[in-house]
Amino acid sequence: MSEISQNIQLPSQESAIAIAGSGEANLAVFSRHTGVKIVLRGQELLIFGREKAVARTVQVVRSLKPFWEENKTITEPDILTAFQAVDTGRTDEYSQLQKDVLAKTKRGDLIRAKTFKQKQYVKAIQTHDIIFSIGPAGTGKTFLAAVLAVKALLTDECERIILTRPAVEAGEKLGFLPGDLQQKVNPFLRPLYDALYQFIDAEKIPDLMERGKIEIAPLAYMRGRTLDNAFVIVDEAQNTTPAQLKMVLTRLGFGSKMVVTGDITQTDLPQNQQSGLIVSSKILKSVDGIAFCYLTQADVVRHPLVQKIVAAYEKFEK
Repeated sequence: MSEISQNIQLPSQESAIAIAGSGEANLAVFSRHTGVKIVLRGQELLIFGREKAVARTVQVVRSLKPFWEENKTITEPDILTAFQAVDTGRTDEYSQLQKDVLAKTKRGDLIRAKTFKQKQYVKAIQTHDIIFSIGPAGTGKTFLAAVLAVKALLTDECERIILTRPAVEAGEKLGFLPGDLQQKVNPFLRPLYDALYQFIDAEKIPDLMERGKIEIAPLAYMRGRTLDNAFVIVDEAQNTTPAQLKMVLTRLGFGSKMVVTGDITQTDLPQNQQSGLIVSSKILKSVDGIAFCYLTQADVVRHPLVQKIVAAYEKFEK
């Protein structure tokens, strides 16, 4: 089959940089997925290859126009989702995905779902009271939940945010760590703080915690409570026992929402201990009002190497 070439003229040097990516990494992604040769010369994108491959690449590049036209950073997940949209006839849905902004960080970065499954996850949070999000590291499970929790707090949709996770890694050693309870558990709750810091000034968080607007605590401290008018995030749920997860799920009160996140491939429980997340996904999968969202390596939105690491481990463990 003969090869053809097609050129796309970009509006500015900044647009060219956006579509090419750092060190032209994005061009390598296009080549890897279609077999085309793609070269950037100034503000002109030159695509060489078989007719169908070139046409597919051109379609994907054009579907990313809202990004490169406004000089926004384009990541590998953006490109992979664009390919998925083109290949499955969902380009209109992808166009809407690009427009749906969830929030803006303190730095002015716009936060949105980057993949179709992330969009499904966000919609599930918006329409259900209990949501399970299961998937590998870097898929935005905790981050997207924290984004929607902060948004709910700032718009008075909830009275408080409760962030909790099991401190399994600490075990009995927790008592030997220096400081009060908060100082002892902070290292295990750091990922939750990191998500909050993107939206709320660090100096404001202690005041919000003192007023009970934000609570960050180990899972054990949820026992015996009723969590009303709260947005609850249960993080690292793969490290809960079945009894622990049942306990926290039954704490849900009126006007509340609970998001349970975890990666069932990274459990720190003793080898003979069942994960509460795995057990609950079997018991509750058919319960009306509870949503289960399963994210995969294709939804990883961290450094591109994270996606490759997850894929390599999945292949090894099969």
